Amino acid sequence: MNPIYTQAKFINSSPHLKDTPPDRGLEVAFAGRSNAGKSSAINTLTRQNSLARISKTPGRTQMLNFFEINAQQRFVDLPGYGYARVPLEVKKKWHELMETYLTKRQSLCAIILVMDVRHPLTEFDWQMVEWCEHTGLPLHVLLTKADKLAYGASKNTLLQVQRELSNVSFPVTIQLFSALKKIGIDEVHAALDRLFTPAEVDQSEISTPS
Repeated sequence: MNPIYTQAKFINSSPHLKDTPPDRGLEVAFAGRSNAGKSSAINTLTRQNSLARISKTPGRTQMLNFFEINAQQRFVDLPGYGYARVPLEVKKKWHELMETYLTKRQSLCAIILVMDVRHPLTEFDWQMVEWCEHTGLPLHVLLTKADKLAYGASKNTLLQVQRELSNVSFPVTIQLFSALKKIGIDEVHAALDRLFTPAEVDQSEISTPS
């Protein structure tokens, strides 16, 4: 485990790119459906119970939320996507905000895509995968809530997702994760160590840790 991630602190929430922290250093953005467990993952990885807000009502993350790890590294919690009960106008604003961030943010170096292990690779997940493939940004997939399935079933899902993503032409890694049972924390920290050093990533090599 890299203790640096436990030093993370909240910087700000921004509804517009112009209000975000200075665009320098490196940022790893967390993306995923509103109920996939992004905030829980961030809190677990930083060993802080309330760093990222967790709500019982999916869709509450409506802005770009920035967390400073150190002077050169940040986490960004992106608005959750795909939640049906959010008004269409709100969805449109979220989409525009995410698109602007993903296309214009120079410090963005990688994406952590959070998926519920029981419902992986939704249409929205595939859109994010395709965007990463288009830009060449490294992607690390967290199959969250692994405690909700038996070990064999979660392992089968991991293998299935690995197969479906085996033909993409950019760096992607995949793992099981559970915030509740603290499964996969060391693996995510190792992945973050790699993602925050993009110059050391071999763009021609795709790895899939178990």
